Order: sequence, then structure tokens, then C-alpha cells
Amino acid sequence: MLNSILLQIVSPSAGDSAGAATNALSNAMPATPVAAPLSVLDLAMKGGYVMIPIGICSIIAVYVIIERFMAIRKASQGDINFMNNIRDFIHNDNIASAQSLCKNTTSPVARMIEKGISRIGKPLADIEKAIENVGNIEIVKLEKGMSALATCASAAPMLGFLGTVMGMVRAFYDMKMEWERTHESISIGVLSGGMFEAMITTVAGLSVGILALISYNVLSSMIKKAIFKMESSSIEFLDLLHESSSKR
Repeated sequence: MLNSILLQIVSPSAGDSAGAATNALSNAMPATPVAAPLSVLDLAMKGGYVMIPIGICSIIAVYVIIERFMAIRKASQGDINFMNNIRDFIHNDNIASAQSLCKNTTSPVARMIEKGISRIGKPLADIEKAIENVGNIEIVKLEKGMSALATCASAAPMLGFLGTVMGMVRAFYDMKMEWERTHESISIGVLSGGMFEAMITTVAGLSVGILALISYNVLSSMIKKAIFKMESSSIEFLDLLHESSSKR
């Protein structure tokens, strides 16, 4: 009976001691550090000075992509009945209405046809040359900024690789200085700065270059379609003039 009472007294005390020991051990263990998430701006700042020209390339590329897409799309759109109306006006010898329609239509095709209408009465070769000159001017307008976009597409990855090399040079330089100072094994912290810079510039340069390259190809395809439409409309207009002149 006495032994049972003693066991009941001792058992809670042992349990309390074990619990206290466990709590003390858990309090003594250091908390695991949680890495704070890095924003895009933080990553860009850690990329070094090479991120500045890469950032400039990205701004130029985005501006040219948006501006050219809107301009080319606007130039490609037009009234599907425009050439039919021009045909009717020319057949009815209503040159004034044809010119008015061209002035009220803002498209490269309308400006080319307007120049051709203004030369009616002259030889077809002269009219064709005038239309061709206007067409060349319109093509230059459509291609405005495309060279800058192509430059960004090729320069951004090269700048990224330059940043990679500079980051690796910095990492090996830090390794050398650390070894000369301590003559001990190099810690990962010494390498992390240069390696981090190298990887960030590579990712940034490739991202800008890929975006610019894909956009350049898409915009070039849109320009080709717009040029094809201009050429077909000019040929149709010259055929129309040839038909009208043969009937007279």
C-alpha cells in the first residue's frame, strides 16, 4: 500500500521533469531562418551595372512592340469596299469623288491610290512610278522602329552574357582575396554574390532578347501582309486605268 502511494507521487514529478526538459530543449534550439521573398526590383538591383542597359533595351522593346503593333494593325485595316467604290467612280468619270474618298480614308492604300488619281491623264508609266514612290514611303513608315527592336533582340542576350562573365570574374576574385586573407577553405557565401549576379543578368538578357525576337518576327509578318495588300491594290488600280483608257 505504501509503495503504491509513493509511485503515484513520484510519477507526476518525473513527467513534469521530462516535460520541462523537453521545453527547455526546444527553447534552446535556434529558429530556422525564413528567406524573405525577392521582388523583381530587388533582383534587378542585385544584377549589377549591366542591368541598366538591359533595362533600357526592355523599355525600348516594349515601346516599339506596342506602338508598331497598333500602327501596323491600323494600316492593315480598311474598308473592304474601298477599291470597289474607286472602280465605280473611275468608270463613271467621277474623279473628284474618288479623290475625296481617298482623302477621307486613312490607310497606305488610300494614299497610293490618291497619288495615282492625281496623275490621271498622264502616261500609265508615270502613274505607276508615282504610286511606287508613295508605296516606298509607306513601307518605310511601317518599318519605323523595327531596326531598334532587332538591335534589342540581339544586344540583350549579349549584355546578359557579359554580366555573367563579370559575375564569374567577381566570384573568382572574391575567392582569391578570401584565400589570401584566411588561407582556409572557401565558404559558399564568398561565391554567392558573384554567382547570383551572373545568373540574374543571364535570365534578364535572355528574357528581353526572346521577347524582342518573337515580337520582331510577328511584326515583320504583319508588315509583309500589309505590303502585299498595297501591291495588289496598286495593280488593281493600274488595271482599272488601263481598262478605262482602252474604252475611250
